[in-house]
Amino acid sequence: MFNVTEVLKRLVIGRAMRSEELHETLLPKRIALPIFASDPLSSVAYATQEILLVLTLGGLAYLHFTPWIAAAVVFLLAVVVLSYRQVVVTYPSGGGSYEVVSTNLGPSAGLVVAASLLVDYVMTVAVSVASGVDNIISAVPELADHRVAMAVGFVALLTAINLRGVRESGRAFAAPTYLFISSVLVMIVTGLVRYLLGDAPVAASAGYGITPEQGDAHLTDLALLMLVLRAFSSGCTALTGVEAISNGVPAFRRPKPRNAATTMAAMGLIAITLFVGVTTLAIVSKVHIAEDTCRLTGLGGDCASYTQRTVIAQIAAAVFGGDQTIGFYVIQAATALVLILAANTAFNGFPLLCSILAQHRCLPRQLHNRGDRLAFSNGILALAIVAALLLWGYRANVTSLIHLYILGVFTAFTLSQLGMVRHWNRDLRTVRDPAIRRHHRTARVINAVGAVVTGLVLVIVLATKFTEGAWLAVLAATVLWMMMRGIRRHYDTTAAELAVTDPRDELAPPTRVFAIVLVSTVHKPTLRALSYARAFRPDRLEALTVAVDRDEAQSLRRRWEEYGIDVPLTVIDSPYREVTRPVVEYVRHVRRESPRDIVAVFIPEYVVGHWWENLLHNQSALWLKSRLLFTPGVMVTSVPWQLTSSARADRPAPRAPGSVRRGEPQNRE
Repeated sequence: MFNVTEVLKRLVIGRAMRSEELHETLLPKRIALPIFASDPLSSVAYATQEILLVLTLGGLAYLHFTPWIAAAVVFLLAVVVLSYRQVVVTYPSGGGSYEVVSTNLGPSAGLVVAASLLVDYVMTVAVSVASGVDNIISAVPELADHRVAMAVGFVALLTAINLRGVRESGRAFAAPTYLFISSVLVMIVTGLVRYLLGDAPVAASAGYGITPEQGDAHLTDLALLMLVLRAFSSGCTALTGVEAISNGVPAFRRPKPRNAATTMAAMGLIAITLFVGVTTLAIVSKVHIAEDTCRLTGLGGDCASYTQRTVIAQIAAAVFGGDQTIGFYVIQAATALVLILAANTAFNGFPLLCSILAQHRCLPRQLHNRGDRLAFSNGILALAIVAALLLWGYRANVTSLIHLYILGVFTAFTLSQLGMVRHWNRDLRTVRDPAIRRHHRTARVINAVGAVVTGLVLVIVLATKFTEGAWLAVLAATVLWMMMRGIRRHYDTTAAELAVTDPRDELAPPTRVFAIVLVSTVHKPTLRALSYARAFRPDRLEALTVAVDRDEAQSLRRRWEEYGIDVPLTVIDSPYREVTRPVVEYVRHVRRESPRDIVAVFIPEYVVGHWWENLLHNQSALWLKSRLLFTPGVMVTSVPWQLTSSARADRPAPRAPGSVRRGEPQNRE
């Protein structure tokens, strides 16, 4: 039978897959790279820009710090990549930083990392998509008024692709990622060759001056240090997403740890090459960019109507000879695509981490369930909704969103490296083989250096970005941490409460069963409920009605006697015309009189086919059930009566949700 909802669902996410097909979704290295590394690879498109935006707060005089800041970022990226290669080999289960910290520093510290990473994954989606939209607008400025709608639309598209499964999304994203890498490499080589031949590319903004912000023209030593540190912390956005591979090790083909470590090394090498190349060309071509357009001098027009191009767009125009060349449009298209697709790193890391946290009872268990395409669908949808709300709230503005960024990832970096140092210390106490001990000592040094450096960056980020918006990220992570601890406490309390201590006590039958059938009038549903209750063979059976109107109650009793129903009818007087409270009080009175008895309440209920029919029926039944369910020793049973309209709603899909996982055959009716 044709089902529109099912057809639309299959068009979006494809056919359902059996659990046994999970191995078919495992990734080779060439597909895993664009899936898990698109974020750090694409961040070179805006990391250099963020350094320049901060340095130009003091005007053009401080741009000479750019190469030194870039060198510090490169050193930090190399240290973090080497450190995380240790993580993927030592902890290949997919927990990444969360597992390392939980194992070595304790569950509370592990939840700090988890909360930080969850916030950072949301920011990855928001910043990547907003930056991608910025690059589209750099190529087509007329689209500036549609910034938010474009950003939210791209999030929806990414969600649909990821719901199709990890392998499907990898195939969709591989080509744009490799196009970005190759096109930027071509741009870097072309620009450097021109520079070496004496024909250095010159950006269109090279002739513009930049007015320093008030008070920033002549900085004191301390203020200058803070400016440089702030620029460095902004440039550290190049490191976002580096940890995603450590969370995605289970998605790799065998041997999983080795393939993940190789992919991590390739990602680090490519990211450093692209970042150094773009930063070098930005310096060579004299790109000038300011956070406030009206601080640019020499525009020759109204600054309010002038749209600044991104740094990479200015470099492309300078290298390839203008903003109407094929090379310029290829770079812009590839950059916009890879920045939008960079959000896919979060769409893989966030659901995986949520699944592990749900398995550890720190998040709702539904986040551990796989969807029809064996992806963690609930986590994907949760990420998409929160990221879309952020983009809408911040008007998809990269500069506003960037202040909330990278705080979480450096918290994870620092605690993860500290956890690895403790791991090697513990192993060195038991290992006696000299070769293994040398390896462990080397690994410990790498992780110790990583912990110190990333810890310093974390302090810098907190000091320079906290008042500009990073406090929101801290607050969000704190709330998440408290929520996860509360969820874990709830699950632990519930498990302890439900644990079986003595099976004989739990299996002991009740002394008696007292069955009560609720009656409003004498009709077929009432008689069915009486018949059903009698089939249970209770020790005592009675019908119960509430006399809201005394004449109707007397009429009901007369009909009861006329039909010769051999079940005693109890009538409760209700002078205030209430129904729920008298029934609940009567049932609880029965329980108090016989605490060892079970009271079984049978409620006739209509099954209808239209949503509006539910508004006309079953309201009293719903209220009664909601109250009786809170009474210990009371079992509530609905006895359905299908009205004619219910046949219209009885149209099962060819495969009901979860049928594939249960191995059920397809319904051909």
